[in-house]
Parts: sequence; C-alpha cells; structure tokens
Amino acid sequence: MAVIGASQLGLHYAEMEIFGNITLQVNEKARIGIVGPNGSGKTSLLRVLLGEQDYDTGTIFRPEQLRIGYVPQTAMQSGSGTLREQITETFRHLIDLEEQMAESALEIQHTQGSERKRAERRYSSLVDRYESEGGYDYHNAIERVVAGVGLSEEILDTLTIDASGGERTRAALATALLGDPDILVLDEPTNYLDFNGLEWLEGFLSTFRNAFIVVSHDRYFLDRVVTEIWEIDRARMKTFPGNYSKYKILKAEENERLSKEYRKQQEHIRREEYFIARYHAGQRSKEARGRAKRLDKINMIDAPAVEETVAIRSSEATRTGEIVLRTTDLEVGFTDSEGGKVTLFEVPDTEIHRGTTTAIIGNNGIGKTTLLKTLLSDIPALEGKSSLGHNVKTGYFRQGSDEIPPNLTVMEALLQIKNLPIGEARGFLARFLFRGEEIFEKVSSLSGGERGRLALARLLILEPNVLILDEPTTHLDIQSREALEEMLTDFRGTILFVTHDRHLISLLANNLWIIHDGKVDTFDGTYKEWQENNSQKISTPPPSESKLQDQKIQIPGKGKKQKKQRPKNRIKSNKHNTKPNREEIIDKLEKRVQEIEIELSASTGVADLERIRDLGIEHSALNEELQNALDQWGN
Repeated sequence: MAVIGASQLGLHYAEMEIFGNITLQVNEKARIGIVGPNGSGKTSLLRVLLGEQDYDTGTIFRPEQLRIGYVPQTAMQSGSGTLREQITETFRHLIDLEEQMAESALEIQHTQGSERKRAERRYSSLVDRYESEGGYDYHNAIERVVAGVGLSEEILDTLTIDASGGERTRAALATALLGDPDILVLDEPTNYLDFNGLEWLEGFLSTFRNAFIVVSHDRYFLDRVVTEIWEIDRARMKTFPGNYSKYKILKAEENERLSKEYRKQQEHIRREEYFIARYHAGQRSKEARGRAKRLDKINMIDAPAVEETVAIRSSEATRTGEIVLRTTDLEVGFTDSEGGKVTLFEVPDTEIHRGTTTAIIGNNGIGKTTLLKTLLSDIPALEGKSSLGHNVKTGYFRQGSDEIPPNLTVMEALLQIKNLPIGEARGFLARFLFRGEEIFEKVSSLSGGERGRLALARLLILEPNVLILDEPTTHLDIQSREALEEMLTDFRGTILFVTHDRHLISLLANNLWIIHDGKVDTFDGTYKEWQENNSQKISTPPPSESKLQDQKIQIPGKGKKQKKQRPKNRIKSNKHNTKPNREEIIDKLEKRVQEIEIELSASTGVADLERIRDLGIEHSALNEELQNALDQWGN
C-alpha cells in the first residue's frame, strides 16, 4: 500500500527546471535514500511531496490523516520554551491525561457517596486509557531517544531561542522519532550527530516499522539503512534497488549500457547521413529520401552524463623528516573566565611518522578541534608540549571554512593566499568547479559545499606536505567527497584529520587517535581493525544510555494497546488463603489505602502532579483488590 505517490511531477524556478516528469511511490515499509549533487533539487522534492512547497505540474497522492515526521537540514527556531518542553510536547495527549487523573484523584478525596463512586469510575477510566496509550512508557522513550541523538540534560534545559542550529536540529530529530509517524522524512540527519549518535540512529531506523526517506551524502550510513536509492540529477529522477554500494554498481552498469547504445546509434546516424548526402540525387534518391524520413523519426539517445567532479591533484610534496609530529606530557584544555585551567584530556607521548594518515575520532564537544589547535600551537597546551618535525609545511583546513573573508570574490579569495597570473588562477579554480562568471561571485553568496571547495583550493595552492583537516567533508556532496578522497589517497605527504565520515576513515586512516574518558588512546591500524578489537564505545555514556545500541525502542503510539504495568507495592492475595490470612490481608489493604488517602489530601494539585498520578493509580488498584478480598472473605 502506498503512503505517498506522485505522477509526472514538475517544479520550476523562473525559467530553470528543478525537476520534471517524476513518478514515484512510497510504500508502507519503504527505506529510501535520496542522492544527488548539491543543488539538484533533493530538498525541494521532499518539501513538495510533504505539501510544504507548491509544484507546477503533475499530481500527488497523500492521505489526509498521514502522520509525517519531517526534520529539515537545520531546524528553525520555534516556540518560546526549552528543547525539553518542545520534545515532551509530542506526548501532549498523555500529559493532558495525567492532569485529568490528578484532578480526578483529588476529587475522590473531597466527595462522598454516589459522587465519589462516579469520580472513582472516571478515574479508573482515565487510568485504563492512560495505560492503553503508553503512559507508563513515554518518559523512558524520551530519555532513550534524547540520549541517542546526543542531547544532554544541560542542552535539554536550553531555551529554543538560545540553542544552536545543531542542538535545535537534534531536538527536532528526537521529536520526529518520538512522534511515531507513518512516514519519517530526514534531510541530512547525520550532519550534527557524532559516532554514537550515528550508530544509534542506524539502529533505530533498522527497527522502525514504518516508511522513511533520508537525504544524505553519508555513504556509510546509506549502506546500512536503506534498501532503495532515488538518484536526482539534471532535473530527472531514477530509482535503483538496494543500498548505496549496490546503486553504484547498477549505475556503472547502466552507464556502460547507455554508452554502448549511444555509440551504436551515433554510428548508425553517421552512416545514414553519409548515404543521404551521397544519393540525395540520382537513381537512389527515393531510397535516400526514405532514409531521411526514418532518421527524422528516430528516438535520439542522450549522451550518458559524465559526472562532473572536483579535479583535485596534489603536487609532489617537499619531503619532511621521518618524525612529523611529537607530543610530550601533553595536556589539552582551556582557561576559563576566572583564569582557571580546565583539562579536557591527556595525550600520551607519541609520534606521527612521515607518510601516515591518522584519524582523530570522538564524540561531539569532546575537544577534537581543540586538540588540533593545540598541536599547531594556535592555543597553548595546559601542560607539556607538541613539536613539528624537520621541514614540515602544514596546511590547515578549519571546520566551517569561516576564515575566508565574505566580502571577497572567489578569485580574490584565492589570490589572497598566493599571487598568481589570472590565467593560472582561473585554471586552478576550474579544477574545483569554479568556472566562468562563478569566479566573480562573493564568498558570502556561496553554499556550504562551495565554501568547502574554495577552502580546499586555498589550502592546496600552497603545496603543504602535512595536511591538518578538521571535518573536511562537511557540506560536500558525494561527488566532491569522492574527489577529495582521490586527492587524499594520492597525497604524498602526511595527513592528520578529524571527521565523523566513517567512509573517509575506513578508506584512508592507518592510525587512529580515539578521545574518550579524559584521555587519548592511539591505535596502529585501520578503522575496521579497531572496530574488531574494541567492542566499547568511543566514550562511556551515563548508565541510562549504556545499552542504547542494543535496545529496540518502543515508541508509545496514539491509541495503541500497551502492556499494562502493575503498580508497585501491591499486596498479594490468594483465593486459597485461610480466613485468618484473608483478614490480615484486608487489614493491610485498608491500612495502605488510608495511607494513600492521607498523602493525596496533603498534595497540592499540579505541583505534585506526578506523585498524585502514581498514588491515584495505586489507590484505584488497591480498592479493587480490597473489594475482591472482602467478597472472598464473605464467602
């Protein structure tokens, strides 16, 4: 059964076609990944399908009652409360029930006779509804999901207006996951997640029972979660079965087939045109006219698209000494506003050797960028030292590329780094896909991916022999990532990089620095070898988060029957009890009921909402047991 469908869908901006002639269907349990170059229309397609953006041609099928969980690339500020309140609001129906239960429990204590019985029946009905709709589960579900996406207690209590874009996006992701949607739509969900968050989300999606669509440039992620790929390129969409790796194989096979068909048709056209030109007059002119008519009606095969990639090629790096970097008694941290030293972690005495590629991995906020800056002496070490080796010439790619002056043009930004003849500068920028008038665009108008390409151009024009890279693939599309990987693979120097891109780590790194628990572990080997030898997480989470990877999270659903939780402190009764034992049980039940009633009377309503709810549930259950015990005693 289709959750969403579309036929002959088209969208234009002014005279430019964003996409056209798209027909698709999303089934109930679809696991779809959307790929394509930056600016190809992936986000626009999502917004059109979800009814958030108009379209020009075609039709869309989308049930009116469809529950959609949509997380854009960067969540906008919404509401005036905290991130915790935003997330909890997902369960507003259960919060309302809790308030009604608290009011009803108080009503029981202040009424008598028939009014009290009516209040008890109403309370019992509310409890049953609360149980059936997952009231006992939603607090745990919230705790697990917010921990999974990396939202700490401190971040949760941040006002939405004060939260960073990444924090708001992770909160929006948690809200969508908890909403139990019929279809989950995630636009670049891995951008703000660390290693634990990535693996947690992969586990969540692997057990998600409904449909989901993800736009992503993270090939490792796509390989692990999707079973169908939608490729958007040059305003058209193609679908491929399987994960990303399977898509690449099928795409290569399709391109080879289309290339053969295209070459065959072009050869046929050349032969026909030669015949027509030679025999358009004379004895075979009739045959020539016939061939010309058939040629006019031929269905032309388009030339297969040639993927435009960043043509990065590293030059021969000047040779460094054998030891490129050495650390001694190094302690990394910062000085707080009061002048006190705050230690993040200690680095073991270690060396980075010429020609190696070392990846630094660890969770968000743990200090990876601070470590890079300390190694480069951009910020002072708290203790110890790091030193660069002989003849080292570093090239430092900063996360975000914010150091490029926004008022410069692309050309000016390159010439600021190295004075080149204009023709040579044009040629160099063309290798990074800045061509024609694009070189005169202001840096402020560039997309994140374009800024990343420009930052790489500024870095490589200086011909460093040691690359220090801080999240180099951020905002790059897959084609640009593959070109970067090719350049880094060919680089003849030494590389030290920070990234959450597990594909890049798996491809390049032969050494790892793992930051966790206030220290740095070094590992001589690949990422795969490290995974095989280390079952622990990159950092040790709080106990409540420690089993997130292995738990299948049950999200309370609207109107779904949940397994009822038996209230604690219930007094066991048994129909085989003797009469004296029954009297003892009745005494205990009556005593506990009285204790609860005293506590309820002392409660102050909304201020003690959770306690009133729990006491009320226990009071209702014990009253039922007491009545059963009295009936048995009477018999």
